[in-house]
Amino acid sequence: MDKTPQELKERTKLFARRIIRLYVSLPKDTVAQVLGKQMLRSGTSVGANYREANRGRSKSEFVSKMGDSLRELEETEYWIELLTDERIVRPAKMELLLDETRQLNAIFTTIIKKARATP
Repeated sequence: MDKTPQELKERTKLFARRIIRLYVSLPKDTVAQVLGKQMLRSGTSVGANYREANRGRSKSEFVSKMGDSLRELEETEYWIELLTDERIVRPAKMELLLDETRQLNAIFTTIIKKARATP
């Protein structure tokens, strides 16, 4: 079932809130904070770019901003993986967030492909 723009607007906002809560819970050591800030920046940008995409004045502007959202999701996944690989956060704690990141990635990829295919 396709998600409506409003549903994705809410879902990306909840995603950002989860990222914020994770960042706040990270240890205060340098590595955790550096990786966490990168994740915080990219993870909270997803929804902002998604909202901008929906205000796009043209299909090309929409696709471009959706592409920005997709890139931020991919970057967020990278930082989550590093936090896990470096044992800063237990893998079990990251499973659901990583799954949501990948689901949003798949949804946004589909939206971009459909938008490009539409005349």
